[in-house]
Amino acid sequence: MAQILADTDGGLITADNCAVAFIDHQPQMIFGVANMERQQLINNVVLLAKGAREFGVPVVLTAVETESFSGYIWPQLKDVFPDQQPIERSSMNAWDAADFREAVQATGRRNILIAGLWTEVCVAWPSLNMLNAGYNVYIVEDACGATSPLAHDAAVRRCVQAGAVPLTTIAALLEFQRDWSNREHYDALMALFREHGGAYGCGIEYAYTMVHKAPQSARNPHVVQEEVMAR
Repeated sequence: MAQILADTDGGLITADNCAVAFIDHQPQMIFGVANMERQQLINNVVLLAKGAREFGVPVVLTAVETESFSGYIWPQLKDVFPDQQPIERSSMNAWDAADFREAVQATGRRNILIAGLWTEVCVAWPSLNMLNAGYNVYIVEDACGATSPLAHDAAVRRCVQAGAVPLTTIAALLEFQRDWSNREHYDALMALFREHGGAYGCGIEYAYTMVHKAPQSARNPHVVQEEVMAR
């Protein structure tokens, strides 16, 4: 029998029924990440952030022990939300911080996507507490970093066993889009994928420019010299 989560659209998230929490994307935390390539992690986090902004999804930013240990939130992430300040904490578990709990509650959403560092602590612990508080929790795995692949996998399995749902960045944004006939965010989403979507983005660029003869996304487009082509 299907186990469809309450407060979803038949099991699906939408831009209108979820929020995103970015937890501890700070320099000292990424130094310890060893479950994935760190530049790819940054790229995925920024893609998720820009996608959330585009679709108007509420976002909570939080940071731990910024000036005593962890450093300021990554500029690539902070610049996506220039008018929003991260909630400062001393607790490793964001859910232990009243300001964070209140910010999540203020979104009015019961589906919370979580991205953070490290998966085994600062993602897993609030995920478990939020599940206990009645939220649906979605761990955006490729926007989370851990101290080893084993640590990441064990943390995700622990959360899934308790009821969390694993998710990835591109999958989340496609779920927001849902239907290609919805044109409101279509061009912006394609631009995000072309910039941050890796091979998928390259495929979009190729289809746009070579098949549909659309302009290149490069600020200074590639121009083929006619005399070379005539040889």
